[in-house]
Amino acid sequence: MDGDLHALEDWLAGLLAKLEPAQRRAVNRRVAFELRRSQASRIAQQRNPDGSRYLPRKNQNKNLRSKRGTIKRRSMFAKLRTQKFFKVDADANGMSVGFRGRAGMIAFVHQYGENRTAQSGQKFITPKRELLGLTDVELNLIIDAYIRHLADQD
Repeated sequence: MDGDLHALEDWLAGLLAKLEPAQRRAVNRRVAFELRRSQASRIAQQRNPDGSRYLPRKNQNKNLRSKRGTIKRRSMFAKLRTQKFFKVDADANGMSVGFRGRAGMIAFVHQYGENRTAQSGQKFITPKRELLGLTDVELNLIIDAYIRHLADQD
């Protein structure tokens, strides 16, 4: 996958060098928004970039008298994949799609999986759930978006 990304970058470098900085910024912004939409859709489907499903949440002990602090059983990362937390940056030199701040820390823990101990001594094991990553479909989406933009320029 990493080799495909470098090959794509090399191929696009020559084409994008012919564009003005404002045009490069516009196309990078458009591609970044399409990529964010695709990534958010994949996160909503609870799938890793390789197509495997996310590991489910651990079952919590059910204390029927206490509802405070319980995890609601809805899809994971529902808020994290919204525009408020899932940010896009694009300029003439490149683009980025990702999480920032506290949302970024949460995403980082799930992206790579983490074993940690809280101050109380309780151990937490977070399974690896890859939120960000390019699938073959998304690589094709990037290529198509750049080709569409370059075709519109002619």
